[in-house]
Amino acid sequence: MSYDFAPLLRSAIGFDRLARLVDDAVSNAPTHTSYPPYNIEKASDDVYRVTMALAGFGPEDVEVYLADNQLIIKGNAPRHGRTGEILHRGIATRAFERRFALADHIEISGAELVNGLLIISVQQMKPEALKPRRIPVTFGTTTRQVDTGVTEECDIAIGHAA
Repeated sequence: MSYDFAPLLRSAIGFDRLARLVDDAVSNAPTHTSYPPYNIEKASDDVYRVTMALAGFGPEDVEVYLADNQLIIKGNAPRHGRTGEILHRGIATRAFERRFALADHIEISGAELVNGLLIISVQQMKPEALKPRRIPVTFGTTTRQVDTGVTEECDIAIGHAA
């Protein structure tokens, strides 16, 4: 199932990424797997953490990178030198690729593999231009017409009659 975003894109500028994101989410929904399991945590207003369970994977088996506003995590199946026959395989160690769409101004501040958990620290860095800022209100001088037809300057104060 695919949605046509043409009517939206005809009257909006810069939303093509959002349309692509929604289209990808809808088209990938049926094939979306739950392997490997992961959590997304919000540590504070602008700090997030992605934790992924990677039992049996080592740092050499995992690639984490950022491309085109996506966090991409790839795992290559680890090659262990086991000599015995596996009678039951309950721990999955297959190759995978997991992608997370990121908002603008997101930076990956680190990734570490600890006790079978890959922990990726993500921080939203708002540029100064997007941060809220206070605009000072000043009192100024303006001109007004007096009944005599003479123009004079007067001080204007907000909330007071002049």
